[in-house]
Amino acid sequence: MHDEPTQPNDARGRGSRPRARAVWGHGNVTTMVEPARDAARGTRPEHGVVIARGLRVYLRTFTRQDLEHLAAWVEDPFLERMVGSEFLHAFKHDWDKGPGFHDAVMNDATQVVLMVEARTRGWTRPVGLVRLFSIHMLEGYAFLETIIADQRAIRRGFGVEEGELISYYGVDVLGLRRVEAKVYEYNVLSMNSLKRNGFHQEGVLRQAGYDGERYWDVFVFGILKDEIEAVRRRDKVYLPLDQDSAGNGH
Repeated sequence: MHDEPTQPNDARGRGSRPRARAVWGHGNVTTMVEPARDAARGTRPEHGVVIARGLRVYLRTFTRQDLEHLAAWVEDPFLERMVGSEFLHAFKHDWDKGPGFHDAVMNDATQVVLMVEARTRGWTRPVGLVRLFSIHMLEGYAFLETIIADQRAIRRGFGVEEGELISYYGVDVLGLRRVEAKVYEYNVLSMNSLKRNGFHQEGVLRQAGYDGERYWDVFVFGILKDEIEAVRRRDKVYLPLDQDSAGNGH
């Protein structure tokens, strides 16, 4: 959602240097240097590299082909109201859904954008995306945005798991000590997902959100590194990236 003042002509990932990207592979969130495999079917999707794998979903790199999915998502009024994503807003209004948006994202040192794929059969498209943005490497914090774009994926635990996986990535790879998130007061599902992942509500920004008709409060959530580690020990949702490929004979 709208976490910071709008600035045109960027991909909405503002933060501090040094570079926070291109460091795939660390700790429990390692990656295969090869195209992603569909763990449930033992096949390869058309593009992307797996960054983290859970029990329900896996996270892969954001590719130019994914702009097709973003182009559909930005026209969804339900998604706009529930998330209010600056990332999607920039793609539609600042970049006019153009291919240059992908390059802007990939060259942005202040955000990490990953696509969310379901691991069960019957899903032929990404179910959403997740990103860490406004990454401040020196201070060790970033903001979290999770988007479940396919309404069939709601209430399946996908949003909870994608939030966990990218939080582990933030700790293991980026060295974050804190992750923050903001949610509109009417988005109860997102608030419940954050609480399930160990986030604590830390404040309220009164009437800071606008949905085109009225102003709403925005709830601020945060989680610290030791709390992320406690969730990791409790849930154990991540899997080694080579586990399924070994079982499928690849």
